[in-house]
Amino acid sequence: MDRLEAMSILVAAAETGSFSAASRKLGTPLPTVSRKVAELEAHLNARLLVRSTRKLTLTDAGAAYLAACKQILEQVSEAESAAAGEYSTPRGELVVTAPMVFGRLHLLPIINDFLATFPEIAVRLVLADRTLHLLDEHIDVALRIGKLPDSSMVATQVGTVGRVVCASPRYLAQAGKPDTPADLARFACVIADSLPSGPIWTFAPRGAKQQAVPIRPRLSVNTVEAAIDAAIAGVGLTHVLSYQAARAVEEGKLQLVLRDFEPEPIPVSLMHAGQGPLPLKTRSFIDFAVPRLRAALSSDKDRLHGGSAARVAVPPP
Repeated sequence: MDRLEAMSILVAAAETGSFSAASRKLGTPLPTVSRKVAELEAHLNARLLVRSTRKLTLTDAGAAYLAACKQILEQVSEAESAAAGEYSTPRGELVVTAPMVFGRLHLLPIINDFLATFPEIAVRLVLADRTLHLLDEHIDVALRIGKLPDSSMVATQVGTVGRVVCASPRYLAQAGKPDTPADLARFACVIADSLPSGPIWTFAPRGAKQQAVPIRPRLSVNTVEAAIDAAIAGVGLTHVLSYQAARAVEEGKLQLVLRDFEPEPIPVSLMHAGQGPLPLKTRSFIDFAVPRLRAALSSDKDRLHGGSAARVAVPPP
């Protein structure tokens, strides 16, 4: 059995939804298409497709195997082009994941520009605040906020973010400003339940150990965006990541407090699986995104410190 041919036929059948459509697409006789898929299933001792009179449906095993087939076929195509000395155009589907707010604010605009630059690449962006496993969930590139565990993954740091306390100028004019984290006990606080810290805010006074301060929230919400909106409305103080508040601070809707007690900056990294050669589509995205993410995070720091609101220009690749 020609396994690469069988993989190509499986991909065509899954993408077109039927053996007959795959037959027309590939210019291969219909009996050959059906036989090759059956031989592949027999070789794997697994059902890959569920056949009905209307369409083909992938089984769980079939979906996982299909993703692997696409990656293998792309790598074979790139290797053949490189061996022949031909220029290989980045193409295929790229799956990227990022935290929800960061992905919407910073990564999506970069992806929009990337798609305009590389017309033969399609991107599936998965925004989720839970950590997705790259290999198990067939993800090509992940943006992570936080210290990374030792693993076989390859990571490129693109900057850092901090955790800040902020409130509307109107609220601070009425309630005053806290001088130390201990003062928070007498202030109204807004917390986002999705934050790992929950009703505890962590601070690190300069030259002292990190300290956890219990918070009695006046309002609890389940998204950071809602917490920021409530703080802008004057409900109280909120504790968020710097990039989440940067624009509101720049626009004067929020004001930072307790700056001398902010914890150490948190690294922001792009990571990918370190197994085997890197597909051209993935390498192209990383080369494109890294300088732009660094510029965006630098611009956030300018906003928080009252600097220029203009985005840092990044030359085209």
